[in-house]
Amino acid sequence: MLKVGIVMDPIQNIKPHKDSSFAMLLEAQRRGHQLIYMQPEDLYLKNGQAFANTSELKVWDREKEAQYYGFGCSDNIALNTLDIILIRQDPPFTNDYLYSTHILELAEAQGVLVVNKPQTLRDANEKLFASWFPDCIPPTLVSASETHLKGFIQDHQDTILKPLDAMGGASIFRVKHDDPNMNVIIETMTDHGKHHIMAQSYLPEIKDGDKRILLINGQPIDYTLARIPAEGETRGNIAAGGTGVGMPITDRERWLCEQIAPTLKAKGLYFVGLDVIGDYITEINVTSPTCIRELDTQFQLNIASKLFDCLEREVTTK
Repeated sequence: MLKVGIVMDPIQNIKPHKDSSFAMLLEAQRRGHQLIYMQPEDLYLKNGQAFANTSELKVWDREKEAQYYGFGCSDNIALNTLDIILIRQDPPFTNDYLYSTHILELAEAQGVLVVNKPQTLRDANEKLFASWFPDCIPPTLVSASETHLKGFIQDHQDTILKPLDAMGGASIFRVKHDDPNMNVIIETMTDHGKHHIMAQSYLPEIKDGDKRILLINGQPIDYTLARIPAEGETRGNIAAGGTGVGMPITDRERWLCEQIAPTLKAKGLYFVGLDVIGDYITEINVTSPTCIRELDTQFQLNIASKLFDCLEREVTTK
């Protein structure tokens, strides 16, 4: 039996039938592991030692309205008494998130397998990280400059503008070269040139879905979830009303995974969600990738089992 800790947002607020963290908890419990629950604010340092206020946790895969979790004993524990810690807090990546990674990195230094690696969570911004693989991304600009952004929009005629610190399709704009609101959108998103944003060439293949590919230690799952935009919507994100349709992974998508896999493994990114539109990677999600439950349901998979096979091997070989 392993002691598996999880740092996540309040469990009472999740939707268990579609929550990937919950799928991981169910699988860990099925394997006989002890579940230790923490929220980010429960982490603390004392005299250079990482601790947390924790609760033992039980979970049940029940109907939507039924109670799906229960707490046992609460305790203050040293994090180095755990075998694995899953970091599953959702973005945005605030200063408080940053501080959590520093605390968890101390636990990692004392032998705990922390998933994903805290240093890499700090380094790998989900929008910017894809730029390390220029052959895999659409035309992209990251800038705070109105001049640069307007020039990019004019060059590409039809673009997507994104903030660098949001999730679920929040605050994403589609802007064409003749959009009368172009100036105010850029001014608002950059706060008059104070903050960087991302511009990407619009990919018309979004009509066929913004595909989520899940990778475990660099290896892709054989099926992707194409998130189809709702009528009149540019964004495919489920949180923005998109519909998830599972489909087999394509040869091109496997090739994209092969390009980034060595870097993911080298950086300790055990569980990653790749966003692909058409032939291109648009984002690499490393904080709390989702879509396990949807793919499991549509294709009778157990993706969390593959993840724990990997993590258990890592723990036993440390």
